[in-house]
Amino acid sequence: MGRILAIDYGQKRVGFAVTDELQICAYALETVPVAQAFDFLKNYLQAENVSVIVVGEPLKLNNTPSESSRYIDPFVNRLKKELPKISPNTMLERMDERFTSRIAFQTILDMGIKKKDRKDKSLIDKMSAAIILQSYLEQQDILKQRSTEI
Repeated sequence: MGRILAIDYGQKRVGFAVTDELQICAYALETVPVAQAFDFLKNYLQAENVSVIVVGEPLKLNNTPSESSRYIDPFVNRLKKELPKISPNTMLERMDERFTSRIAFQTILDMGIKKKDRKDKSLIDKMSAAIILQSYLEQQDILKQRSTEI
């Protein structure tokens, strides 16, 4: 079983989060500038066994794509095209990312991070990726429970 990698793709930075090998816990991994995101991803996939990549999908409250989709969709399309070459057995999935930045900021406040350190936006990006990943893990747990009930 490989790790699950989550991506919170933004206009300036990309946050990454990853699970342990047993896919139990989500951990904030790294934040990189957009221009370096694909290289970071390629290097990570070559170094680690990743079975699923989850990319945050920005949706509006009515479940339609938000304006941010125009930045994320080209990245996802490139990833779909390149993924079989980089990591042939890795699946690509999308996960609703509504409110993850707000939840991440509140989590950082609750953790007692100093105001000076909270100004570092990269912390919010990788924390948002961890929240996307945790939501994905919880969704998979629910799906497993339902399938065993049937």
